[in-house]
Amino acid sequence: MTTSAIILAGGFGTRLQKVVNDVPKPMAPIQGKPFLHYVFLYLQQYYIQEVVLSVGYLHEVIEDYFKDEYLGIKVKYCIEEKPLGTGGGIKKAFELIENNAFVLNGDTFFDVNLTELDAFHNNTNADFSMSLKHLTEFDRYGTIALENSRVKGFKEKAYTKDGWINGGVYLTSAAVLNRFDLPEQFSLEKDFIERHLDSLHVNGYCADGYFIDIGIPEDYYKANEDLPKLLY
Repeated sequence: MTTSAIILAGGFGTRLQKVVNDVPKPMAPIQGKPFLHYVFLYLQQYYIQEVVLSVGYLHEVIEDYFKDEYLGIKVKYCIEEKPLGTGGGIKKAFELIENNAFVLNGDTFFDVNLTELDAFHNNTNADFSMSLKHLTEFDRYGTIALENSRVKGFKEKAYTKDGWINGGVYLTSAAVLNRFDLPEQFSLEKDFIERHLDSLHVNGYCADGYFIDIGIPEDYYKANEDLPKLLY
């Protein structure tokens, strides 16, 4: 079982500034605790032993709160002196991890069974596994085209009646990223997964767990109601 995780926690939270304007987005308070606290609670349930926090904007706030251990999980920090994009941040964070790692967005929560995702990844010999969430009637997200469990393509954001979206929980390794000549700064989805889809074995793990993205105020307020009930 994979016991390491990377959390992308460098977000600015531009659309949240009306309600949260003095901390990085992953530190937005949820019932008196930062959003990241609930991500750690979730990882603790799956016996994750170490987390690398990929941080940038106001990283001192995150370091002061989580220190070098939180909820029994060892914490390391990968500090971006300049924005590296989601892909660049993950690649740099993997310098601190030896084996496979789960990768999570620090501003979304998707209740994926990580034990099942780990088994799915290994049983399908995937290079890269991404969790997918089924939604109806939406326009905030792009969609993923699947053939059996293989990811075959991506569609841009548009009104969609019914489709699978990227849930923001991944499983991969540094070895997979290091196969490619990647720039220092790049997008995980656009510049890595989409661009190299023909030479990567990318599988989509379809899950139906609770999903929330705190990128807009209405969902931030919803997370305040939902997450404490879900994780306590």
